Amino acid sequence: MLPQLLIKMSQIIKIQYQIIVYLLGVLFGKSLTDWDDEEPMNQSYQKLQVDELPVIETLPRLDYHQLLVEYEQQHGKPLKPIKRHANTKTTVPDALTCPQCQAPSAYVYANNGGKGQYQCKVCRCRFNPRSRFAKQVIFRCPHCLKALEKIKERNDYYIHKCKNDDCSFYQANLRRMTPQEKEQFQHAPYAFKVRYLYREFLFDFKPLAPSSPIKTKVDVSRLSVSSHTLGLILTYHVNYGLSARKTASIMKDVHGLSISHQTVINYANSVALIVQPFVDRFPYELSGSFCGDETYIRVKGRWHYLFFMFDAVKKVVLSYRISPNRDTFSAIRAIDDVLKKLPSIPEDLSFVVDGNPIYLLAQHFFAQHGISFDVRQVIGLTNDDPVSEEYRPLKQIIERFNRTFKGNYRPTHGFGAEEGSVSFVTLFVAYFNFLRPHSALEKRVPVVIPALESLPHMPARWAKLIVMAQEMLTQQAAS
Repeated sequence: MLPQLLIKMSQIIKIQYQIIVYLLGVLFGKSLTDWDDEEPMNQSYQKLQVDELPVIETLPRLDYHQLLVEYEQQHGKPLKPIKRHANTKTTVPDALTCPQCQAPSAYVYANNGGKGQYQCKVCRCRFNPRSRFAKQVIFRCPHCLKALEKIKERNDYYIHKCKNDDCSFYQANLRRMTPQEKEQFQHAPYAFKVRYLYREFLFDFKPLAPSSPIKTKVDVSRLSVSSHTLGLILTYHVNYGLSARKTASIMKDVHGLSISHQTVINYANSVALIVQPFVDRFPYELSGSFCGDETYIRVKGRWHYLFFMFDAVKKVVLSYRISPNRDTFSAIRAIDDVLKKLPSIPEDLSFVVDGNPIYLLAQHFFAQHGISFDVRQVIGLTNDDPVSEEYRPLKQIIERFNRTFKGNYRPTHGFGAEEGSVSFVTLFVAYFNFLRPHSALEKRVPVVIPALESLPHMPARWAKLIVMAQEMLTQQAAS
């Protein structure tokens, strides 16, 4: 009896310990155990197929004032507003207007007994308030020109489907099926993608839009620390990946300077605000071999996704977006960061990424805005297809970069605020692009700046990089 009781008590204590650790992590915003080494479960992606763009038919916008004038000229009398029955049970909202001619509710019928459909007396347009967009633009299948039907609503887009059974696209996919697939299709049609689909993106984002000037409120000259000391702190904290507490300790034990770990964090946040515009807007010389990947960091006790875009030849980090979601919009913004750094969009532009379908959706989004590029997806760990076999070396390069970043990130055990995560990643990218020698480049830094290369040690280079970033901000403010 006693051993069973001890086992039961031990299980209860373990559960209580896990609950306490979790609550402390939520309270302090970072994990207090070694569980940070674990990563979210990686699941295999379903193969996404993206169809070509639809035929977009824009309906003409009518003016009900002009239509009323034409009606009176044609019939010799004005078109009267609707006279509703006094005891009618169906009502038309006063704010409702016709989506095609903008006629007010006085000219709108409740067309199907209050079930949601209305009809305009002026232009005869039938509509439903929940699908007013359908009266502004019509998406048609490029194969049969039938109007597409909205079937699903996602967070970032609507899915429209061609339901025409005589569509050539649908019939061709049916003919390609093997007898076994046809039999399976009869029982589970949802397992096959045979009809034309189009995704209408909802977010308001314009590719290659010029960035607004960045005005930082931080002035490093007002920090109560010398440029050499600031360079030392950044060297320990960023270059060698020491935590803020260890950086503060080494400044005390080795250099005799007593500072707190919070001071280290404050200095890092301040410098990151100044350096970020310099990193993002530097005129890089790029090779055109671009690859992308996501890795994980903890922010406020939760996993966030860090999207890297990388020049595999020049070893330059081109995008470093942090997002709480692994979604299409994050992939779009990461790719847009790369496109902004190109003098022009080459015809053979391509990105090597993993099998996550968000990159294909991002490609589809840019295609809708007239920007074309290829997406080469390296899927899994084995070369099961020709694309994976050809482009896996590029994918392995950015995975190696991810391991380098994780080596610097791991001592932090996550971040208690989004500001801290952005600052850390920004400083790491600045270090990687401008200060860190790379073995594949014969021990040269990816971006060679003579003013930095001639300096004798790393703290001086950090100080000079900060000065150059400040000068760029000053020139930007003056222009």
